[in-house]
Amino acid sequence: MYYAPYMHQYPQFNYATVPMYNYGIPSFYSPYAYGGGQVWNDEERLIDSGPQPYVVNIEEATKQNQLYRTALWTGKHLQVTLMNLKPGEDIGLEMHPDVDQFLRIEQGHGNVQMGDHKNRLNFVKNVSDDDAIIIPAGKWHNLTNIGTVPLKLYSIYAPPNHPFGTVHLTKVDAEEEEHHHNGN
Repeated sequence: MYYAPYMHQYPQFNYATVPMYNYGIPSFYSPYAYGGGQVWNDEERLIDSGPQPYVVNIEEATKQNQLYRTALWTGKHLQVTLMNLKPGEDIGLEMHPDVDQFLRIEQGHGNVQMGDHKNRLNFVKNVSDDDAIIIPAGKWHNLTNIGTVPLKLYSIYAPPNHPFGTVHLTKVDAEEEEHHHNGN
């Protein structure tokens, strides 16, 4: 019998998501689902499934993510990423001129700061499990983990903000990629 970590019940059928042969896909990606379902690699990380139709338990996926940033789904007009901030870590002060952003905290405690100017972040709030943060385009913002456990969140960008398939193992990796992308 196969171990079936995800059972989906429908009126007449029970569908189980079970490990399958990878049919030439690199071992980094071990498909456990069919047709746009949850796809995990050997270290239980999700990979970008956009722009195909997709269903995921977002809370479970967010809490499972051990990486700094993982693009979960990238479409033409929207992107969903998962983030994991270590205690004391932040996303870094940033501003997206043409991108609205939605953040949802699934685990941990953080402090969010926003403002119209880089050196005047006059909107400051503590956030925790189940809080949503909406960041309008053009707002400077930062989110810092002020707790003792990882801060787990997902982010929705409209339009997408990162290249399809973005995976940053650490914040340093994310900063290096951004530095390279900006041509510095």
